[in-house]
Amino acid sequence: MAITSTTCTSFKQELFKGIHNFDQAGSPDTFKLALYSSSATLGASTTVYTTSNEVTGTNYTAGGSTLTLKSGTPTLDGTTAVVDFDDLVFSNVTLTARGALIYNSTDGNRAVCVIDFGEDVTATAGDLTVSFPSTGANTSIIRIG
Repeated sequence: MAITSTTCTSFKQELFKGIHNFDQAGSPDTFKLALYSSSATLGASTTVYTTSNEVTGTNYTAGGSTLTLKSGTPTLDGTTAVVDFDDLVFSNVTLTARGALIYNSTDGNRAVCVIDFGEDVTATAGDLTVSFPSTGANTSIIRIG
């Protein structure tokens, strides 16, 4: 079992098909982040959200939580298109997670990207915060250069 940080291969192809809408000025899709245990297998070949090895715990709902874009719309940093989200807080939870999946819940729960936390993270009757990197061509969670 392994969780590998990556942009999902299917997402890259689906961008050319116009499936994912990150533009908050129009009719945006809803993107969510679900948490997974170290038993999960997630990576480039992940195509959709799955409940297999998703974490369970107090105050955590299957499917995770909705993400909010930092800037409200995709932006450019030089010649690189970037998308970033506000940090996401899972409040008053008791759980252990090794990674996460960002997915498009509007369009068939299609996978966008996988995040490996690098180690198990635990919250016990407290907040678990998924912190996203700063916006930039070399740092944004989703970037196409």
